[in-house]
Amino acid sequence: MTTPQPGKTPDLPPRDARTLLEPRPLSVKRGVNPHAPGSAHLIMGRTEILATITLDDKPAPHMRGKKEGWLTAEYSMLPRATTDRQARERNLQNGRRHEIQRLLGRALRAGVDLRHFRNQTIYVDCDVLVADGGTRVASILAGHAALHDFFDTLINTGKLSEWPITHNVGAISVGLIGNEVRVDLDYAEDKVARADLNVVATDTGLIIEVQGGAEEGPITHDEYTTLLTTGVTAVQGVMHQLARELAVIQGM
Repeated sequence: MTTPQPGKTPDLPPRDARTLLEPRPLSVKRGVNPHAPGSAHLIMGRTEILATITLDDKPAPHMRGKKEGWLTAEYSMLPRATTDRQARERNLQNGRRHEIQRLLGRALRAGVDLRHFRNQTIYVDCDVLVADGGTRVASILAGHAALHDFFDTLINTGKLSEWPITHNVGAISVGLIGNEVRVDLDYAEDKVARADLNVVATDTGLIIEVQGGAEEGPITHDEYTTLLTTGVTAVQGVMHQLARELAVIQGM
Protein backbone atom coordinates (compact mmCIF):
# COMPACT_ATOMS: atom_id res chain seq x y z
CA MET A 1 0.00 0.00 0.00
CA THR A 2 1.26 3.47 -0.90
CA THR A 3 1.60 5.80 2.06
CA PRO A 4 0.00 9.23 1.34
CA GLN A 5 2.47 12.11 1.29
CA PRO A 6 2.17 14.56 4.18
CA GLY A 7 -0.29 17.34 3.41
CA LYS A 8 -1.66 15.57 0.32
CA THR A 9 -5.21 14.37 -0.17
CA PRO A 10 -5.08 10.85 -1.71
CA ASP A 11 -8.02 11.35 -4.10
CA LEU A 12 -6.63 14.47 -5.78
CA PRO A 13 -5.12 14.08 -9.27
CA PRO A 14 -1.34 13.73 -8.94
CA ARG A 15 1.13 16.03 -10.66
CA ASP A 16 3.84 14.51 -12.84
CA ALA A 17 7.24 15.88 -11.88
CA ARG A 18 6.12 19.45 -11.16
CA THR A 19 5.14 21.47 -8.13
CA LEU A 20 1.66 22.89 -7.52
CA LEU A 21 2.71 26.34 -8.79
CA GLU A 22 4.81 25.11 -11.71
CA PRO A 23 3.38 25.27 -15.26
CA ARG A 24 3.73 22.34 -17.60
CA PRO A 25 6.84 22.20 -19.80
CA LEU A 26 6.51 24.60 -22.73
CA SER A 27 8.16 24.58 -26.14
CA VAL A 28 7.46 26.51 -29.32
CA LYS A 29 8.69 26.45 -32.92
CA ARG A 30 8.26 29.46 -35.18
CA GLY A 31 7.77 29.47 -38.92
CA VAL A 32 6.32 25.96 -39.11
CA ASN A 33 3.84 26.74 -41.91
CA PRO A 34 5.60 27.75 -45.16
CA HIS A 35 2.39 29.22 -46.59
CA ALA A 36 1.66 31.59 -43.70
CA PRO A 37 3.64 34.82 -43.12
CA GLY A 38 3.72 33.98 -39.41
CA SER A 39 3.13 30.73 -37.55
CA ALA A 40 3.98 28.82 -34.38
CA HIS A 41 3.55 25.30 -33.03
CA LEU A 42 3.28 25.40 -29.25
CA ILE A 43 3.36 22.42 -26.89
CA MET A 44 2.34 22.86 -23.25
CA GLY A 45 2.38 19.55 -21.44
CA ARG A 46 0.31 17.32 -23.71
CA THR A 47 -1.69 20.21 -25.20
CA GLU A 48 -0.57 21.22 -28.71
CA ILE A 49 -1.66 24.29 -30.67
CA LEU A 50 -0.88 25.39 -34.23
CA ALA A 51 -1.31 29.14 -34.77
CA THR A 52 -1.08 30.82 -38.17
CA ILE A 53 -1.27 34.44 -39.28
CA THR A 54 -2.96 35.88 -42.37
CA LEU A 55 -2.84 39.56 -43.36
CA ASP A 56 -5.83 40.67 -45.42
CA ASP A 57 -5.58 43.99 -47.26
CA LYS A 58 -9.20 44.70 -46.46
CA PRO A 59 -10.48 46.49 -43.38
CA ALA A 60 -12.98 44.87 -41.07
CA PRO A 61 -16.42 46.35 -41.85
CA HIS A 62 -16.59 48.27 -38.56
CA MET A 63 -13.08 49.72 -39.07
CA ARG A 64 -13.62 51.36 -42.45
CA GLY A 65 -12.46 54.95 -42.46
CA LYS A 66 -10.64 54.64 -39.13
CA LYS A 67 -6.96 55.19 -38.46
CA GLU A 68 -6.03 51.67 -37.45
CA GLY A 69 -6.46 48.08 -38.54
CA TRP A 70 -8.10 45.13 -36.83
CA LEU A 71 -7.04 41.79 -35.40
CA THR A 72 -9.44 38.89 -35.10
CA ALA A 73 -8.98 35.27 -34.06
CA GLU A 74 -10.54 31.93 -34.88
CA TYR A 75 -10.30 28.79 -32.77
CA SER A 76 -10.99 25.20 -33.70
CA MET A 77 -10.41 21.77 -32.19
CA LEU A 78 -9.49 18.98 -34.58
CA PRO A 79 -11.68 15.87 -34.49
CA ARG A 80 -9.08 13.68 -32.70
CA ALA A 81 -7.68 16.38 -30.42
CA THR A 82 -9.52 14.54 -27.62
CA THR A 83 -9.89 10.89 -26.62
CA ASP A 84 -13.09 10.51 -28.67
CA ARG A 85 -13.65 11.88 -32.15
CA GLN A 86 -15.54 15.18 -32.14
CA ALA A 87 -17.37 16.57 -35.17
CA ARG A 88 -15.49 19.37 -36.91
CA GLU A 89 -16.41 22.56 -35.11
CA ARG A 90 -16.90 24.55 -38.29
CA ASN A 91 -20.06 22.49 -38.82
CA LEU A 92 -21.45 23.27 -35.39
CA GLN A 93 -23.12 26.23 -33.75
CA ASN A 94 -20.65 25.99 -30.89
CA GLY A 95 -21.03 28.61 -28.16
CA ARG A 96 -17.81 27.56 -26.46
CA ARG A 97 -15.81 28.05 -29.65
CA HIS A 98 -17.24 31.52 -30.22
CA GLU A 99 -16.55 32.49 -26.62
CA ILE A 100 -12.92 31.37 -26.92
CA GLN A 101 -12.48 33.16 -30.25
CA ARG A 102 -13.67 36.41 -28.74
CA LEU A 103 -11.31 35.95 -25.79
CA LEU A 104 -8.36 35.30 -28.11
CA GLY A 105 -9.14 38.38 -30.18
CA ARG A 106 -9.46 40.66 -27.15
CA ALA A 107 -6.29 39.28 -25.57
CA LEU A 108 -4.09 39.59 -28.65
CA ARG A 109 -5.43 43.01 -29.68
CA ALA A 110 -4.45 44.31 -26.25
CA GLY A 111 -0.80 43.78 -27.10
CA VAL A 112 -0.59 45.14 -30.66
CA ASP A 113 -0.47 48.70 -32.00
CA LEU A 114 -2.86 48.28 -34.92
CA ARG A 115 -2.19 51.76 -36.28
CA HIS A 116 0.58 50.09 -38.31
CA PHE A 117 -2.07 48.10 -40.20
CA ARG A 118 -4.58 50.73 -41.27
CA ASN A 119 -7.24 49.34 -43.62
CA GLN A 120 -5.93 45.82 -43.04
CA THR A 121 -7.10 42.86 -40.97
CA ILE A 122 -4.84 40.39 -39.17
CA TYR A 123 -6.33 36.90 -38.76
CA VAL A 124 -4.93 34.63 -36.06
CA ASP A 125 -6.09 31.03 -36.55
CA CYS A 126 -5.54 28.71 -33.60
CA ASP A 127 -6.10 24.98 -34.14
CA VAL A 128 -5.96 22.53 -31.25
CA LEU A 129 -4.02 19.47 -32.39
CA VAL A 130 -4.05 17.72 -29.00
CA ALA A 131 -6.17 18.78 -26.01
CA ASP A 132 -5.26 18.05 -22.39
CA GLY A 133 -6.68 21.10 -20.62
CA GLY A 134 -5.82 24.77 -20.99
CA THR A 135 -6.46 24.98 -24.73
CA ARG A 136 -7.63 28.60 -24.63
CA VAL A 137 -4.64 29.85 -22.63
CA ALA A 138 -2.25 27.80 -24.78
CA SER A 139 -3.91 29.33 -27.87
CA ILE A 140 -3.22 32.83 -26.57
CA LEU A 141 0.44 31.90 -26.07
CA ALA A 142 0.63 30.28 -29.51
CA GLY A 143 -1.09 33.27 -31.13
CA HIS A 144 1.35 35.65 -29.46
CA ALA A 145 4.27 33.52 -30.69
CA ALA A 146 2.88 33.49 -34.25
CA LEU A 147 2.46 37.26 -34.18
CA HIS A 148 6.08 37.57 -33.05
CA ASP A 149 7.10 35.45 -36.03
CA PHE A 150 5.02 37.56 -38.42
CA PHE A 151 6.20 40.94 -37.13
CA ASP A 152 9.81 39.78 -37.01
CA THR A 153 9.57 38.92 -40.72
CA LEU A 154 8.01 42.30 -41.55
CA ILE A 155 10.78 44.12 -39.68
CA ASN A 156 13.57 42.09 -41.27
CA THR A 157 12.19 42.57 -44.80
CA GLY A 158 11.73 46.31 -44.33
CA LYS A 159 7.95 46.18 -44.64
CA LEU A 160 7.56 47.54 -41.12
CA SER A 161 9.78 50.12 -39.46
CA GLU A 162 8.56 49.91 -35.86
CA TRP A 163 7.95 46.92 -33.61
CA PRO A 164 4.13 46.81 -33.24
CA ILE A 165 3.88 44.68 -30.09
CA THR A 166 3.28 47.04 -27.18
CA HIS A 167 2.70 44.33 -24.55
CA ASN A 168 3.83 40.72 -24.44
CA VAL A 169 0.54 38.97 -23.72
CA GLY A 170 0.18 35.55 -22.16
CA ALA A 171 -2.30 33.47 -20.19
CA ILE A 172 -2.49 30.65 -17.68
CA SER A 173 -5.11 28.63 -15.85
CA VAL A 174 -5.14 28.46 -12.07
CA GLY A 175 -7.53 26.55 -9.85
CA LEU A 176 -8.50 25.20 -6.47
CA ILE A 177 -8.11 21.43 -6.39
CA GLY A 178 -9.40 20.48 -2.98
CA ASN A 179 -7.74 23.16 -0.87
CA GLU A 180 -4.65 23.33 -3.08
CA VAL A 181 -3.95 26.23 -5.45
CA ARG A 182 -2.55 24.76 -8.66
CA VAL A 183 -1.21 26.48 -11.75
CA ASP A 184 -1.76 25.35 -15.37
CA LEU A 185 -4.42 22.68 -14.92
CA ASP A 186 -4.43 19.63 -17.12
CA TYR A 187 -7.73 17.92 -17.99
CA ALA A 188 -7.75 15.61 -14.95
CA GLU A 189 -7.34 18.61 -12.63
CA ASP A 190 -9.71 20.90 -14.49
CA LYS A 191 -12.65 18.50 -14.25
CA VAL A 192 -12.43 18.27 -10.43
CA ALA A 193 -11.54 21.91 -9.66
CA ARG A 194 -13.63 23.67 -7.01
CA ALA A 195 -12.88 26.92 -8.82
CA ASP A 196 -10.71 27.86 -11.76
CA LEU A 197 -9.67 31.01 -13.57
CA ASN A 198 -8.10 31.74 -16.93
CA VAL A 199 -5.86 34.75 -16.33
CA VAL A 200 -4.72 36.86 -19.28
CA ALA A 201 -1.95 39.29 -18.41
CA THR A 202 1.29 40.84 -19.65
CA ASP A 203 4.84 39.87 -18.82
CA THR A 204 4.98 42.96 -16.60
CA GLY A 205 2.00 41.86 -14.50
CA LEU A 206 -0.75 44.01 -16.04
CA ILE A 207 -4.14 42.27 -16.12
CA ILE A 208 -6.04 42.08 -19.42
CA GLU A 209 -8.89 39.68 -18.66
CA VAL A 210 -9.97 37.05 -16.15
CA GLN A 211 -12.47 34.31 -16.94
CA GLY A 212 -13.86 31.67 -14.62
CA GLY A 213 -15.34 31.20 -11.20
CA ALA A 214 -16.55 28.68 -8.64
CA GLU A 215 -17.62 25.22 -9.83
CA GLU A 216 -18.89 23.56 -6.63
CA GLY A 217 -20.35 26.39 -4.59
CA PRO A 218 -19.06 29.82 -3.59
CA ILE A 219 -15.45 30.55 -2.69
CA THR A 220 -14.15 33.27 -0.40
CA HIS A 221 -12.78 36.65 -1.41
CA ASP A 222 -9.36 35.59 -0.12
CA GLU A 223 -9.43 32.41 -2.22
CA TYR A 224 -10.32 34.38 -5.35
CA THR A 225 -7.61 36.96 -4.67
CA THR A 226 -5.06 34.21 -4.15
CA LEU A 227 -6.03 32.56 -7.42
CA LEU A 228 -5.76 35.85 -9.31
CA THR A 229 -2.42 36.86 -7.77
CA THR A 230 -1.00 33.39 -8.36
CA GLY A 231 -2.20 33.46 -11.97
CA VAL A 232 -0.63 36.83 -12.76
CA THR A 233 2.70 35.71 -11.30
CA ALA A 234 2.52 32.46 -13.28
CA VAL A 235 1.84 34.33 -16.54
CA GLN A 236 5.00 36.37 -16.00
CA GLY A 237 7.02 33.20 -15.54
CA VAL A 238 5.52 31.56 -18.64
CA MET A 239 6.17 34.68 -20.73
CA HIS A 240 9.83 34.79 -19.71
CA GLN A 241 10.12 31.16 -20.78
CA LEU A 242 8.29 31.85 -24.06
CA ALA A 243 10.58 34.81 -24.80
CA ARG A 244 13.61 32.55 -24.42
CA GLU A 245 12.01 29.99 -26.73
CA LEU A 246 11.20 32.58 -29.38
CA ALA A 247 14.60 34.28 -29.22
CA VAL A 248 13.13 37.32 -30.95
CA ILE A 249 15.28 40.43 -31.32
CA GLN A 250 12.69 43.18 -31.29
CA GLY A 251 13.12 45.94 -33.84
CA MET A 252 15.95 44.20 -35.69
